[in-house]
Amino acid sequence: MRAPGYAARRTGLRRIDLRSLVVHDFPLKAAALAISVLAFVAVAESTQQAVVVFRVPVERPAEVPAGYVLRGTLGDVAVTLRGPQPAIAKLTQTDIHPVPDLGQADLGRNDVQDVALRVPLADQNIVAVTDPPTVPVRIEKIVTRSLNVQVRFANDPPAGFQPGAATMSSSEVKISGAQSLVASVAAVYATLRFGDTPIDISASADAVAVDANGNPVDGVQSDPPAVQVNVPVLSTTSTRTVPVLWSLRGAVAAGFWISRVTTDPVAVQIQGTPDKLAAVDRIDTAPIDVSGLNTNRSFRVALLLPDGVALLQPTDATVGITVVALSGTRPFPLVAVQATGVAAALVADIEPSTVSVVVSGPSATLAALTATDVTATVDASGKGAGSYQADVVLKVPAGVTAVSLQPIRVTLTMRAK
Repeated sequence: MRAPGYAARRTGLRRIDLRSLVVHDFPLKAAALAISVLAFVAVAESTQQAVVVFRVPVERPAEVPAGYVLRGTLGDVAVTLRGPQPAIAKLTQTDIHPVPDLGQADLGRNDVQDVALRVPLADQNIVAVTDPPTVPVRIEKIVTRSLNVQVRFANDPPAGFQPGAATMSSSEVKISGAQSLVASVAAVYATLRFGDTPIDISASADAVAVDANGNPVDGVQSDPPAVQVNVPVLSTTSTRTVPVLWSLRGAVAAGFWISRVTTDPVAVQIQGTPDKLAAVDRIDTAPIDVSGLNTNRSFRVALLLPDGVALLQPTDATVGITVVALSGTRPFPLVAVQATGVAAALVADIEPSTVSVVVSGPSATLAALTATDVTATVDASGKGAGSYQADVVLKVPAGVTAVSLQPIRVTLTMRAK
């Protein structure tokens, strides 16, 4: 037996339209479903971790401690990146820049040391690990050293010619760089090349630091980096070596004479046409005025060259003049002998009463002496009446010397007045 109204309710259920339920507001329902799916995917991707590996070269840090330089090649490393998949997906190999962390380096060392690597990244959610974790580096102190520049030639001059003396805008340069590199520098060369024609060279040449084997030392700097070099190109077929002769004028001071004259150089090489060279047997210096000279002196003077003749290596001459005083002797045959220290009640007689004296010294001083400039005395101090043998004492002016005295002893007789 069924409940009342059962048939009516069953008829009502049959009237439900399932199709209309599905298609009713379908666009809104479809949009809601799509948004839900995208949100799910986005959440899933944002939480998913990704890993990627790049092989990249180790880069030099932009800043090195002041006064130091980083040497050598750094090679490359494998960089493993871990982080959110969207952030990882945005990175390319050009975004990865591993560099040595020089803050951990020991600046007191001069050898190779291992320094940790770091990989700067803008996204802090990404972790970077390098393999290997360190890189060998060499940090050296920057030093400076001064060396003379030497000129060398890359080829030979044209046949029949040779280079003359080179002149440079700077004969010395400063080499700076890593301490070990600067220490390995043996020389600094300015290299020139001769042309096909024999013309003088005037060129700017790099100042290149080389080691003991002549190989360039890379990594050092020269200051100045280049020098201006001038080299005359001279003929070797028309040269001749001739002596250098000095030329003096005037007279030295009275009582002096020139004992020696020297020249430096003593000879020079000259060049010119054969007929010009044949007529030259010496090169004179410019005249040197020695008027009133009374001491040794050196003079720097030019060399006087005949027309059509030149020096192979231009130079001046140094002339040294040695001046000495004229010396001689002068006799004083009758120098009176005087007694000193005679008591008031006594008188002194001297036998002989004169002595003969010869003095020596510069001629000018001797010529100026008078008879009163040379004196002879005997000492009668404390002597009473009687006869005594007394030594003669001479007194001569400064600058002269007594070389002879005859006699050296006289008889001193003391008697009452």
